[in-house]
Amino acid sequence: MKAILAGLFSCAVLSLPVMAQAPAAATGDQAFVDMAAQIDMTEAHLGQLAAENASSQDVKDFAQMLVTDHTADYNTLTAAATKAGLTVPKGLDAKHDKMVAPFEKLHGKAFDARFSHAMVAGHEEAIKAFTKESTDGQNADIKSYATATLPTLQKHLTGAQALGKAKKPAAAAQ
Repeated sequence: MKAILAGLFSCAVLSLPVMAQAPAAATGDQAFVDMAAQIDMTEAHLGQLAAENASSQDVKDFAQMLVTDHTADYNTLTAAATKAGLTVPKGLDAKHDKMVAPFEKLHGKAFDARFSHAMVAGHEEAIKAFTKESTDGQNADIKSYATATLPTLQKHLTGAQALGKAKKPAAAAQ
């Protein structure tokens, strides 16, 4: 009896990689779509908050670019995901709600400083994830979307870094 159970267990364990291959590919692309949608919604929401709470016109202008670009990107993502048979989240999840919450309480220079820092860190992470998907993704439409979005994310990172540099000399002079 032990030998039979051991044999069945071994067969089950050895067949797991085979059974997991197709769902893993879908899960990987679906996980990327979920993450990309959360980024788009978070960036657009933070951009809207910056329009109200930022003191610097440079921050407000950058934020408007984020709203425009990430709203368009969300629409592109939705089209690619729908074509791939994947679903796109329609609202922020708890993790991203928690990320946005502190910004709702900040105003002026405090908002500007935290916003520019968060934009650099967030876009660096996004670029890593989009680069990985553009090379390792399973679905051609999702890979193509990730590849096509990378220049926009790089533009945002460069802009966020410039905001951060613009803040440092002013802070040092005080």
